[in-house]
Amino acid sequence: MNEKEEAFKPSIHGASKEGKRERAFELSLPALVIGLDTLENRFREKTQITSISSEEATIWLRSHVPVGAKLDISLDIPKTLILENSLKLHLTGTVLLTQPNSSPNGKKQLVSLRLDKKFKLLPIPPSIN
Repeated sequence: MNEKEEAFKPSIHGASKEGKRERAFELSLPALVIGLDTLENRFREKTQITSISSEEATIWLRSHVPVGAKLDISLDIPKTLILENSLKLHLTGTVLLTQPNSSPNGKKQLVSLRLDKKFKLLPIPPSIN
């Protein structure tokens, strides 16, 4: 491929993995995560989701979770030009990978999840938007 062809190579904004059929989008959405930590204590933590696709998601957590743990995630999807009202997305997933002390301040770990196929998408009434 020459330089001219390389300059006009199409790209998909937000896609983080090449060659796969699914697209992973880097974004920051408020999330509520509920699950069991490594000591089997139930936790409930507000955080941000950093990346999501149809099969996987990545989040930052203060709570330390083991690989294989099941987590419940609730995402707030804000209204946009094409979305008249905010939505609440409920997902579940299994921890695939954790990277302890991977945040700049060392207090959070990056957690990768394999998402279950079932999910719930609920409207949030306009009065509380």
